[in-house]
Amino acid sequence: MSRILLEAPVFNLTAALDAAQKGIDRLELCSNFPEGGETPSAGMLRFVKSEVDIPVFVMIRPRGGDFVYSQKELLVMKQDIQLLGEMGADGFVFGVLDEQGRVNESACEMLLRAANGKPCTFHRAFDASLVLTDSLEKIIALGFQRILTSGGKNTLTEGLEVVLSLLKQAGERIIILPGGGTKPEHVSQLRASGFLKEVHASCKLEQATGNAHLSPDLSFSSAPLEYGKQWGVNPELVKEFQAVL
Repeated sequence: MSRILLEAPVFNLTAALDAAQKGIDRLELCSNFPEGGETPSAGMLRFVKSEVDIPVFVMIRPRGGDFVYSQKELLVMKQDIQLLGEMGADGFVFGVLDEQGRVNESACEMLLRAANGKPCTFHRAFDASLVLTDSLEKIIALGFQRILTSGGKNTLTEGLEVVLSLLKQAGERIIILPGGGTKPEHVSQLRASGFLKEVHASCKLEQATGNAHLSPDLSFSSAPLEYGKQWGVNPELVKEFQAVL
């Protein structure tokens, strides 16, 4: 059996370096975990690229919330692609919808041109789109290399049957990248489709930052992460994925 590539989303420097060291095949570099990922800084990308020797795809998302962007927000996304491309990004991860939940083809075309031939992933904006099967065909026609999806559900566990159907619909035309609470036990079912090439899993592990002064009554995030800690990478979970991939 051919080996399946493992991509991990990382939201800080520690996680990025740990993931590369522990055997992750590709990074999706993001900021702002509570919002599900936003565009990281240019300095972060440049430093990560100087430290790791695996591909680094960069999230292009100017804010959280939905995936309907103003013209000025789209221009920010275009400039981020151009700047981060110059900083060494190996690929980009973005998605744009219109007000009715359809793929915004003209906006995506503009951003794909800005990527200047580097591979682009249509992220889980796909899961928020109106009709997944129609969106898949539009994304293929636009020229994206892959789609990150949990099957239109909050987690891959809930959307697994839909993802299996999308794998078959896509065939060899585009990579369907299952993600969103991915577990090692999902892999055998996904592989059975015959079209699984890559898996997206955070393998995250809550760990201390080294901060000795903790303020028990203070939190700067609504995410379930204690002050004084950050998300790293769980090496045991990485090994579990590697064993099944």
